[in-house]
Amino acid sequence: MFTPMLGRLRTAVVAGAFLASLLVPLGAAGSAHADAATTCEPQGTIAVNSGEYTLQANEWNSSAQQCVTSNGGTAWSVSTADFGLPTNGAPATYPSLYKGCHWGACTSGSGLPIQVSDLADATSSWSTVQPASGAYDVAYDIWINSTPTTSGQPDGTEIMVWLNSRGGVQPFGSQTGTSTAAGYNWNVWTGQQTSWKIISYVLQGGGTSFSNLDVKALIDDAVARGSVNPANYLIDAEAGFEIWQGGQGLATNSFSFDATANSGTGGGTGGGGTGGGTGTGCTAALAVTDQWSTGFTDTVTVTNTGSKPSNSWNVQWTWPDGQQLSSAWNASAAQSGGTVSASSLSYNNVIAPGASTTFGLQGTWSGSNGTPTLSCSST
Repeated sequence: MFTPMLGRLRTAVVAGAFLASLLVPLGAAGSAHADAATTCEPQGTIAVNSGEYTLQANEWNSSAQQCVTSNGGTAWSVSTADFGLPTNGAPATYPSLYKGCHWGACTSGSGLPIQVSDLADATSSWSTVQPASGAYDVAYDIWINSTPTTSGQPDGTEIMVWLNSRGGVQPFGSQTGTSTAAGYNWNVWTGQQTSWKIISYVLQGGGTSFSNLDVKALIDDAVARGSVNPANYLIDAEAGFEIWQGGQGLATNSFSFDATANSGTGGGTGGGGTGGGTGTGCTAALAVTDQWSTGFTDTVTVTNTGSKPSNSWNVQWTWPDGQQLSSAWNASAAQSGGTVSASSLSYNNVIAPGASTTFGLQGTWSGSNGTPTLSCSST
C-alpha cells in the first residue's frame, strides 16, 4: 500500500512567473502501450510499461478531487483537477511518474539503488504539456537516502529540477547560487527540512522538454556544493507537477530515466576540466563549478590510467593567483603556502582502471581566479 508523502512539505513564496519556454527535440521514451487507466484516489497508483514506472496521484495536501490518467507507454495526464491553494504555502499535490523505490514501493528493473559515489551515468528525457493558466511547477524530484532502502521519508537529499513554473511559485529555501551543470543555466536554491536537505535547480527561462538531460551532472554539482553525501544512495527519480491552482491539462507526452553504476569499485565518473596533469597511474582535472565575487567551488576528477585498481591517490597543485582553500569534501585536503595536497579517503581510494572519482573544494580569491596545473600520483 502506498504511503502518503506526509513529511514532504515545502514553502512557496510569490515571485515573477516563468513564462518563456525552451523547446528541445525529444526522442521517443517508453514503448510499451496499454489501455488507458485512470485513478481518482488521492494516493492511487498505476503500473506503467509493465511495471518499469509507476504513475502516482500523490495528492497529499488537499481533499479536492484529482484524477490522473495513463494514456499508454509513458504518456499520462492530469485529467481532473481544479485546485485553489495560495502560493505562499505547500502545493496540493505532486502527481508524477517514477522509477525506483518511493516510500518503499518499488518499480521493476530500475537498476536502483546506486551509491552516489559509484554512479556512472544518469540521463532522462521528458516532454510535457503545460496549460497557460494555473499555478504549478514542472519538476523532477530525485531522492537520495543514507541507506539503500527506506520505507518512509528519505533522510539524505531531495534534488528538484524545475523545468518550468507558472503563477509565481518558487522552490523551498532561498537562492544561494547559479550553475551551468548539464549545459543549462540554473538558479540554485537550497534549504534544510527537518530530516533532509533540499537543493533545487531552476532552469533560467523555463522549458517544456528535455532530451537526454545529464542528471548525473546535476547530482555531481549537488555533491560539489555539499548538499549530497556521495556515500548515500540514489533510490528514486520522479517527474511530475506540483500544483497549487488549476492543474487540469498538465500532461507528459513521453518520459524516460536510466541510471547505471560503474563496473569497477571506484567512485562515479567525472566530467572534463579546464586544468589537468599526468602522474604515475592517474590524471586529475579541475573544473570551476561556481564562482562569485569573493569565492568559488571546484570539482576535481581523478582518473585511473593504470592497468590495475588503485590503492590510494594524491593530487597536488599550486594556486596561480594566491587563492586560499576553505574546505573540501571526498578528499583529505590541506594548503601550505600556495600549494594544496588532496588525498583519497577510505571509501574512494580504490579506482578501477579507466574509472574515475571526484572530489570538491571551496575557496576564496581576489583579483583573479586562474586555473592551476594539477599533478596526480597513485599506488
